[in-house]
Amino acid sequence: METSETGDFDAVIRCLNQYFEGLHTANIELLDAIFHDDAMLKAPDMRRSKQVWLEAVASRDVPAQLGHGFNYRILSVEVLGDQAMAKVYCPLLGRHYIDFLGLLKENTHWKIVNKMYADSPDHAAR
Repeated sequence: METSETGDFDAVIRCLNQYFEGLHTANIELLDAIFHDDAMLKAPDMRRSKQVWLEAVASRDVPAQLGHGFNYRILSVEVLGDQAMAKVYCPLLGRHYIDFLGLLKENTHWKIVNKMYADSPDHAAR
C-alpha cells in the first residue's frame, strides 16, 4: 500500500520529469500545465512571469530537434507536507543550468510555483 508521503514524493518526481520533457521538446502545453499560473522565474538580474517565459521557450531552438541528449537530472528533492523543493540539473542549448524549483500541492495537484536558476559556472552539477 502506498503511503501519502511516498505518493507525494512520486508525484513530485513525475512533475520534475514532465518539466525535463517540456524543456527538451519545447512542449509549451506541458510546461503550462505543471507551472502554477502565478509562478515566477528568477535568474540573476532577470525576473519573468510564467507567460513571458513560455513565449521565450516557444521562440527558441528545440533541443530535441537539434539532436541534443536528454541529460537532465534530479539532484535532490525534499517533500514536507504540501510543499517541496527540488534541485535539478538542466543542460540546455549549450548551457548548464542548476534550477531550484519550489512546488506546492493544491487541490491534490503538485505545481511549480517558483523557479530560481543560474548557469553553473563549473558545469559540475553536484
